[in-house]
Amino acid sequence: MKTPLLPFAAAALGAALFATGCTTSVNTVEPAQPSGQRAMLPDKRVTTDPYLDNHVHIIAVNTTDTPAGFLKIQIEVKNLTSDTQTFSYQIEWFDQAGMAMHMPTDTTISRTIEGGETQEIVALAPTITAKDFRVKFLHPVN
Repeated sequence: MKTPLLPFAAAALGAALFATGCTTSVNTVEPAQPSGQRAMLPDKRVTTDPYLDNHVHIIAVNTTDTPAGFLKIQIEVKNLTSDTQTFSYQIEWFDQAGMAMHMPTDTTISRTIEGGETQEIVALAPTITAKDFRVKFLHPVN
């Protein structure tokens, strides 16, 4: 009698996909001594959602000015868990006097980050008069 292997193979494949879908991780490699040195910006953090901070953690903030004079920011975030996480962020821009600059491009952006992965959020000021910023991290917007 011939045993049908297709149902067993499909079940094994399904179990393997389910097991790998629950936990994710990312392996990375980079130069031990990078040629580009980042000028890290001392930052001020206000954490009102420890759950989010314990899952998607802000590692560093870096800024530079483009040759055209626009402020460019980079925020390094890391998923401290082994599971895929989603989060949202919103950037607020301020002028030289510290006044909020409400722009038509003000939106909340959603991101997905794999377990253990580090990502950079990079943004360019929408106008040359934007001299400062604040980034809000939120649970994902549905």
